[in-house]
Amino acid sequence: MSAAHLTLNPHFVVGDVHRRVFGSFVEHLGRCVYDGIYEPGHPAADEEGFRTDVLDLVRELGVSTIRYPGGNFVSGYRWEDGVGPREDRPRRLDLAWHSTETNEVGLHEFARWNDKAGSELMLAVNLGTRGVQEAIDLLEYTNIRSGTALSDQRVADGTLEPFRVSMWCLGNEMDGPWQLGHRSAEDYGKIASQTAKAMRQLDPSVELVVCGSSNSQMPTFGAWERTVLEHTYEDVDFISCHAYYAEKDGDLAGFLASAVDMDRFIESVVATADHVKAVLRSDKTINVSFDEWNVWYQERFHTEDQITDIEQWPYAPRLLEDQYSVADAVVVGSLLISLLKHADRVTSASLAQLVNVIAPIMTEPGGPAWKQTSFFPFALTSRLARGQVLRPELTCGTYRTEAHGEVPLVDAVATHDPDTGATAVFLVNRSVDETVTVTVDLGSLGVVGLQEAHTLNDEDPYAANTLTEPTRVAPVDNKSAVVEDGTLTVELPPVSWTALSLG
Repeated sequence: MSAAHLTLNPHFVVGDVHRRVFGSFVEHLGRCVYDGIYEPGHPAADEEGFRTDVLDLVRELGVSTIRYPGGNFVSGYRWEDGVGPREDRPRRLDLAWHSTETNEVGLHEFARWNDKAGSELMLAVNLGTRGVQEAIDLLEYTNIRSGTALSDQRVADGTLEPFRVSMWCLGNEMDGPWQLGHRSAEDYGKIASQTAKAMRQLDPSVELVVCGSSNSQMPTFGAWERTVLEHTYEDVDFISCHAYYAEKDGDLAGFLASAVDMDRFIESVVATADHVKAVLRSDKTINVSFDEWNVWYQERFHTEDQITDIEQWPYAPRLLEDQYSVADAVVVGSLLISLLKHADRVTSASLAQLVNVIAPIMTEPGGPAWKQTSFFPFALTSRLARGQVLRPELTCGTYRTEAHGEVPLVDAVATHDPDTGATAVFLVNRSVDETVTVTVDLGSLGVVGLQEAHTLNDEDPYAANTLTEPTRVAPVDNKSAVVEDGTLTVELPPVSWTALSLG
């Protein structure tokens, strides 16, 4: 049995726990919206057609913000299609996912759903096939109270008060050749700057996210961030990061260390942003919005029979409906640890996506909704992480991976609320076959007691929750966790994620 030691000190603060880090993402893709959050005629549907069983799970998940409506979808989206009387809304072809978009759910409906979910709305504007004028038109429609053509149109469309959306994404993955209207860093930087300046002229309070590279494997990664920020540094508040991880070639040990790559990704983007800050001699600091992240087995989508027939544009097709295992959930939990460890600069994040599409929540048309394994680490971390993120001093063994080199066997982060004294510790054991005993020095926290101890693992790391076995996997109480004489001791089984609450 291996051993690890953790020391917590409330003075070793990384940054505040930002509630926006527990955001998610809803795109008009597959069954995320239609047959996901929205299914009129379902036994659990409310008067607007939204599934109340899904809403209950979203609230339990603890989602703080929701990015909408894309994603790749937004780069061909006309926001005007989704407002006004439903019977007058056009059916459109969605080129991003080769589907039919009915526009039954648009801005008003989604904003009301968001209110029911208790989440903050985060909107993306189309800088793929559209530009500055469409962005400020949407902002006027959304945020101005009344007295103009567009704000009065919103009132006539059924929403008296403005939506008051704070966070806005300036396009999506604009360096990706798969993206409608993709362009060079130079060209994107110019239109993003123009759009940002125009939006701030209308509403100076908006918080703006400029597109970083679509992923850190893009050939232009780093250079893209530098060039885009040289154009937009004084105009925006965040630069985006996107990253997806999957087990490859049966390398479970390497997959479990995915957060090492996320750490390096964040630190590279921060270094690039700070380089531009120095060159421009700016007093402003750009933070990171990690507004797409998850485990996603992309090769499963690419090897399926994709519909490309010009005569076939399905409605709400089953796309990207990954079934998540225990190992996948452990990685999701470890990626949350990575986001928290960078709380000084990562102040917003969005798990992609929320329902059915690479999601923690699954539904069956006319049937049940259930929790995927990835639901649990997100929900528990969102509930328990409060106050400030502490920088733990961790001592543990290492192991070698082909993808990431030498990595720690255990990963950990802690949060502490100085007002209440509540502390939470989040731990991952990356070993595929060995239990690790962790001791945590709590002496600097004063007198504390153990309140909760949850561990997610299974003898089969590939066990999953499905339609036929929706409760196969769930966290269990970790009976090994004890606090004695200022020291917490807990055993972490192989391939496991653990959350501990102290108070």
